[in-house]
Amino acid sequence: MTLALLHTSPVHVPVFDALRDADHPGLVLRHLVHEDLLIRARESGPEEVSDEIHRLLSDAVAVGASAVLCTCSTIGGVAESAAARVGVPVLRVDRPMAAAAVREGRVVVLAALAATLAPTLGLLAEEAGERGVDVRSVLVAGAWERFTAGDRTGFLDLVAAAADAVADADVIVLAQASMADAAARATTRIPVLSSPRSGLAAAAAAGC
Repeated sequence: MTLALLHTSPVHVPVFDALRDADHPGLVLRHLVHEDLLIRARESGPEEVSDEIHRLLSDAVAVGASAVLCTCSTIGGVAESAAARVGVPVLRVDRPMAAAAVREGRVVVLAALAATLAPTLGLLAEEAGERGVDVRSVLVAGAWERFTAGDRTGFLDLVAAAADAVADADVIVLAQASMADAAARATTRIPVLSSPRSGLAAAAAAGC
């Protein structure tokens, strides 16, 4: 099968290629990198890019994609909503992570980008349903600036330090896929969840 991945940063390409090689040999990935989508979503809201996402996903399906995974948490909900129109499963990378997190109890969400917080909090509430969920959010100061400057080490160190500073939580959620490697750098005993591995697994299963 061919899985199309919609990214808003090229840093995700080697991450998901490595996960494919480790967990899903034989899966064909087609990477669609469109950094402008995140820029526009930050400026005017995710709905601003809905028509462009629909076009991109329709084009991917036309050339053989049997499912689509959106790796950007900010526009993930908009991408999911295009599924009915494009005719194949469209998944947001952070949904499996969110489903796992709300089963644990008190959740702290770490984000490097403010625009990611509302979509992530909304997703957690959706997954919790009537049970509700105790969620706190932390915007990691300076992290996004490090990321956009290409300082990946500095970016991950700031995220890991923020995770280590969390108290009174049962689980920590890394809101953006780009934050995933910070989980291994953190020393906290609180479980730290990231989205790439579980998101790719869900998309691979949906497209079979």
